Amino acid sequence: MTSPHGRTERPEARHQQVARNIRNEIEAGRLAHGTALPSTRKLAEEWDVSVFTISEAMKVLAGEGLVINESRSKRVVNAPDQLRRSEVRPQRPRVVLVGGYAGSGKTELGRILARETGWPMLDKDTLTRPVVEAALETLGLSPHDRESQTYLNTIRPREYEALQDAASENVQCGNSVIVTAPFIREFNDPTWMARTCAYYESAKAVPVVVWVYCDGETMLTYVRRRGAARDAFKLADWDRYLNTINLDFRPAGQHFVVDNCASSRPLQEQAKELVKGILADEAS
Repeated sequence: MTSPHGRTERPEARHQQVARNIRNEIEAGRLAHGTALPSTRKLAEEWDVSVFTISEAMKVLAGEGLVINESRSKRVVNAPDQLRRSEVRPQRPRVVLVGGYAGSGKTELGRILARETGWPMLDKDTLTRPVVEAALETLGLSPHDRESQTYLNTIRPREYEALQDAASENVQCGNSVIVTAPFIREFNDPTWMARTCAYYESAKAVPVVVWVYCDGETMLTYVRRRGAARDAFKLADWDRYLNTINLDFRPAGQHFVVDNCASSRPLQEQAKELVKGILADEAS
């Protein structure tokens, strides 16, 4: 398995994987400033790891100042910057398309970008899941099906169509927008990429493609913890699932890559740099 930089990776320690995912949830606002975290034992159950692993992860987060130990049994999220509100309004709206595999952290990155910029975030699952599940049941399929040809050829294209329509409506109002979805087929299709970029450019917007890279072990830690029914097929044989995807995949055309492996820099730090890159032409 290789990273974006071509180096051979070693599996990261589990406590680092857990610490990174909890850090991402804090930076994305899912865990709010002042929130009391569950007990060590409860966290161990949620993340399917040992009590020792959670204790080590908490040491990492406490060392970064993101968690405060108020007592032997109470830990509190310390993220006062969450209370800060900012809004970035470029001359031309940005349409930031954030893609990645399941558990890569694309939604967390989208939330962090939204907090950094004040731009609305459109997540495919949030926008379409209830309708998709109802449609699948109407067709006599499991509401959690994401592998059948019926889903892939009939339902999935409509999901992305709805997502693009919602993004377009924001652009028409002069708003930048952050769109999160796997985008695996789309980013692998030069024709789709060219057509989509041309569409937004014709609307006086700047399309930006972002790919979130993550190693298999870190993705597994997150997917296990979120416990979504749609992930059951993957979790049933994770190694087999990994063999069906290409971790070295990168989008066709110009794009940014964010590394969300446990050993990489914090996601918020990379998000701040990404915003600067997205807005680079504003200063020219």
